[in-house]
Amino acid sequence: MRTDKDLLVKGLKYVGFTVGLMFLAPFVLYQAFKNEEHAAYVPVLIIGLVLAITAVGFGFYTIKTFMEALFGKKTKN
Repeated sequence: MRTDKDLLVKGLKYVGFTVGLMFLAPFVLYQAFKNEEHAAYVPVLIIGLVLAITAVGFGFYTIKTFMEALFGKKTKN
């Protein structure tokens, strides 16, 4: 069983996006909660929540991509 290097590089790119979202989402949520009286509170809060959910989704997809790169795809018999 060999490692699929192209898929591994794709997984590393996803790691970069995931880490970026993991830092960006809490920052946006913090800014939203810090300025609750501001008119843009709700839109910023929604954007922060969407970024957080996207970070979790990218995390699972990244792990899946790494597993496929290292062990290959599952085949049904």
